[in-house]
Parts: sequence; structure tokens; C-alpha cells
Amino acid sequence: MNHKKAVLLLNMGGPNHLGEVKTFLRNMFNDPRIIAAPAPIRKLIAWFITSRRSKEAMHNYARLGGVSPIIGHTRNVVHALSGRIDADVFYVMRYTPPYTRDVLRDVANYSEIYAIPLYPHFSATTTLSSFDALRDEAARLGISHKLRTIERYYDDPSYIACIVERIKEALDNADAADFDLVFSAHGLPQSIIDKGDPYQRHIRFSVYHIRRALNDAGIRFHKTHLAYQSRLGPMEWIRPYLEDKLAALRKKKVIIYPIAFTIDNSETEFELDIEYREKAEQMGFEDYRVCKAPNDHPRFIDTLEHLYRTMQP
Repeated sequence: MNHKKAVLLLNMGGPNHLGEVKTFLRNMFNDPRIIAAPAPIRKLIAWFITSRRSKEAMHNYARLGGVSPIIGHTRNVVHALSGRIDADVFYVMRYTPPYTRDVLRDVANYSEIYAIPLYPHFSATTTLSSFDALRDEAARLGISHKLRTIERYYDDPSYIACIVERIKEALDNADAADFDLVFSAHGLPQSIIDKGDPYQRHIRFSVYHIRRALNDAGIRFHKTHLAYQSRLGPMEWIRPYLEDKLAALRKKKVIIYPIAFTIDNSETEFELDIEYREKAEQMGFEDYRVCKAPNDHPRFIDTLEHLYRTMQP
């Protein structure tokens, strides 16, 4: 009997090279948890969005070095966590390799498999989508009984402490009272929230916990705000939109924290740090800073280690 344990870190993924950009877009928009349409229509929608967006997306990834930042950061997390726990650590991506089916096949002989989403807030579009693939493949391989999962951890104390550290890094000894702090979360169509998805509620709870921790640490910003980025298409998305929030700020010094992400990716390193920086400069901001996501910060590795230990039978 093989008594080895495996930890799978689940995320959406990103292109490993420019040749995977279309694969990434096509797989994402063909996910029934993302586009809730009958399969033939969804496939058509995915083809349409991919053909419309692939050229721009390839240009953006080229500016990031031809690969999604999520890849390198995730490998660093795997390496750091591997040194802390009595399990082999793997990462699993939803829309680009390494896919669920390939990693699960590699760990099928392990006695225990712990799946930890790298999404701290639960959403059907992220956590449940990854769980769908995981559970389907585990059932196919006959290893469902080995699988343990956790749904959310946005209120984990070590995770909150990590975020406070990242915000302090961005402040870099400047006076917090001179800045507004904006928590920027990845948006979702309002219709998904209206159907009962808890994502927005979890984001708000998360902001509450971080505000309390900042206050306890004596870090007091001029004001703190919540906004949403990355909307797509003509439908109504959850508000306020980040661009509108920035335009409404009277103080022209701002720190952005990417609250929806544990790992830096194109939405943080390109959209927030490049695109929104240009918009902020056009709006007359004197100082615009983007915090790093947790990545392999020791406090986030503490979080993952703690989650793994609490999942033990």
C-alpha cells in the first residue's frame, strides 16, 4: 500500500507560452461554469470570443515576457510548501497544462489527495469549476474516496496577516494617511451573483477582516474602498467598476490591493500594473502603487500549511 500524500494546488492557469493563448481563452469560455449556455452554443461563443480577443491577449502576454506570471509564481509556491509538509505538492491548472486529468493520473496511487484551491473566496466560476474537473476525473479513476477539499479561507488569520504585510511593503514607510487603499477584485456578471453565488459576499467579508487587521496594526489610510476589475462584454457586472472608483477619488495617491488573487497573473501584472497605471496617470494621480499578491510570501505558505493540517482526517 502506498502511504504517500499529495497536495494539489488548484488555479485557473495561464499560457505557458504564446502558443497557448488561444487554448487558454477557448478552454475558459467553453467552461459551463463561465458561460451557462447549451454546449453547442457555448462552443460557438467560445470560438467567437477567442477569435476576437486572441490577438490583443497575445500582445499583452508578449509584454509580460511571453508567459503568464502565474506559472513562475505558482512553481515558487509549490517549492516553498514542499519544504514544509509531509506530502508531495503539485499544481493543477483548469485551462492550461498541467491539466487535472494528467496530474490526477500521476497521483492515483497515492493514499491521500488534498486539493486546495488558490482562490480564497468561493465561486462557482472558479472553485466549483476546478472541483468539477477534479471530481469527474477522480470518479473516472476510482479514487474519489482519497480526495479531500476545502472551499474557502479568506478569513484565515495567517492569510489576512500576509495581506497586511503586502500592503505594508507597498507603503514602504510612507504615511498611510496620504493614500487611499482600493481593494480590487475580479468582477463577475451581476446575473451570477443574483443566482446566489457567494463570491461578492465573501469578498466583502474579506475586506472587513483586512480593515480590522490594518486598524489593529495601526495602519490607517485616508479611506479604503472596494471595486471590481476585468469586466467583459455588454452585460451588467458587479459594481463599482475600478475605473469609476479611481475617477471618483479626490486624493491622488492610491494603493491597489488585488484582493481576489493569491497568485499574481496577467490581471495583476498587466491589467492593474500597466493598463490601470496609464489610466491613473491620465486622471492626474501623483502616486499609484499595486501590491504584490501573496505568492510565495512566508505568511501565505503558513496559510497553505495550516489548511493542509486542518484537512487531515
